Amino acid sequence: MRSATIAAIVLAVWFLGVLAAGAAGAFHSAPSNPPLAVLVAVAGPPLLFALAYRASRPFRHFVLGIDLRLLTAIQSWRVLGGMFLVLYAFDLLPGLFAWPAGAGDLAVGLAAPFVVLAMLREAPTWRRQVAWLNIAGLVDFVGAVGTGVLTSDTSLGLAAGGATGASLGLLPLSLVPTFAVPLWIVFHAISLLQLHRLRAWAPGRAAMPSGAASG
Repeated sequence: MRSATIAAIVLAVWFLGVLAAGAAGAFHSAPSNPPLAVLVAVAGPPLLFALAYRASRPFRHFVLGIDLRLLTAIQSWRVLGGMFLVLYAFDLLPGLFAWPAGAGDLAVGLAAPFVVLAMLREAPTWRRQVAWLNIAGLVDFVGAVGTGVLTSDTSLGLAAGGATGASLGLLPLSLVPTFAVPLWIVFHAISLLQLHRLRAWAPGRAAMPSGAASG
């Protein structure tokens, strides 16, 4: 319970921090500058998570004890990424970014409930489905961040020139790369770490353990 409380506080402080920074325009880069603040906001939290996971046994125990079914169900929220396609339809985002990001999020979000169902039924392939769902989610993020940078109005925007009425460096969309993306990357990482743990725990079994995995 103590670890869960600390995690909730960290998430709240993180969210409020990027919200305040976004309101102050900290993530909006001038056309002559690279979007360093956004890139740090995307990569920083997953790197900190990796360091904490490696350095702290209690943290590792907490992470491996999170319900994998819950982590998988959370991926259903990725359907909200369909808003990128809506913004593209109104000429507010370039298609090079909106189509892969929006379609990828929708695919992961729509697939998540079926993967959860396979887990609940303890289908023989549930581990493989969870693995591919999380791999697909990570690949989608790589593509979204890459095309987002390439189409941004910054010095790295080599493919800029399309519609940019909605900026990912300004609120409310800045919360996507500075909070939602890194948080979901961590969720993906936890899920894959748990799958790796389960393979070591019982390589020949398809069933999920009833309790939390031990660190």
